[in-house]
Amino acid sequence: MQERTEEQALDQVGGRGAPAVRLDAIRKAYGQVVAVDGVDLEIAEGEFFTLLGPSGSGKTTTLRLIAGFERPDAGTVELAGRDVSHVPPYARDVNTVFQDYALFPHMTVAENVAYGLRVKGVPRRDRDARVEDILGRMRLPDVGKRKPGQLSGGQRQRVALARALVNRPEVLLLDEPLGALDLKLRQEMQIFLKSLQQDLGITFVYVTHDQDEALTMSDRLAVFNEGRIEQLGTPADVYERPRSAFVAGFVGVSNELERDGRRYAIRPEKIHLSDAGTAPTSGLHAEPGRIRDVVYAGMVTRFVVALDRGGELQVVRQNLETSSAEALDAKGRAVLLEWRPEHQLEIDKSGETEGER
Repeated sequence: MQERTEEQALDQVGGRGAPAVRLDAIRKAYGQVVAVDGVDLEIAEGEFFTLLGPSGSGKTTTLRLIAGFERPDAGTVELAGRDVSHVPPYARDVNTVFQDYALFPHMTVAENVAYGLRVKGVPRRDRDARVEDILGRMRLPDVGKRKPGQLSGGQRQRVALARALVNRPEVLLLDEPLGALDLKLRQEMQIFLKSLQQDLGITFVYVTHDQDEALTMSDRLAVFNEGRIEQLGTPADVYERPRSAFVAGFVGVSNELERDGRRYAIRPEKIHLSDAGTAPTSGLHAEPGRIRDVVYAGMVTRFVVALDRGGELQVVRQNLETSSAEALDAKGRAVLLEWRPEHQLEIDKSGETEGER
């Protein structure tokens, strides 16, 4: 099922031509530290693809290998079917957007955006037209004469995007570009970036450690851990069917429960919470317990439930009508937790999940 789903996703975003990016057995080490360890990956033309993982997992090094800022110790990097493993960054049809924007403070916005075109010798009239067009797409039509220091963080990020996109690269690489923005602006930029990518039809390769960001924007994503890809698939595949305890715990929140010598993973939102004494529902797994802690988080409340048989589970309930006082009053209450058997994944001794049970 997983392989068919991935093939369908590739068909939808990029057809069956040469992939926009192909990595074959890529390896990169720094001394004794192996940053990328034999990664194989294909990214389709026109796909929004995310490299997701914690710090030190190899995702940023992989992006730098695609960009040409690093050379692989082994393996090959291909762009549109061309081996570029030893081609310098300026000769690759890619551009990179960084978290710190890297804008020239002494130049105006228009001069920043036009810089790459000027280096390539594009005539002034053509430069001006392309700068005007891309700033319009970035919803920044009237800031061309300003300096970067006169802009907000979100505006500076869009200028950095404009500078990267004005050269019309086949692939745009984005290295945690929203990391310096506040939560509300970051969420707005997520929607903007996805809409922009769909409008332009350019392949985006996006690096982040933010799981929500990856799930929100990606056509597909690769979860990195210790230099390797732990799982590859659509956001729904990775979230609903994690292949390992690491993926289950890193992508979203996941409970682990031990019963009868076996370990299981279960998502908090899959668990139904009701008052103690409620008759168990036929066909559901049931565990009695007591609410040990309550965290009211606005849209949802998180309950930590100590189970009568040992262990504890986190449960999330949406606050459709519940007030903060009502949620917090639940602390200490005896409850019954229930979930469907297919929503728990058994974890084997190696840390891999064994499918839906």
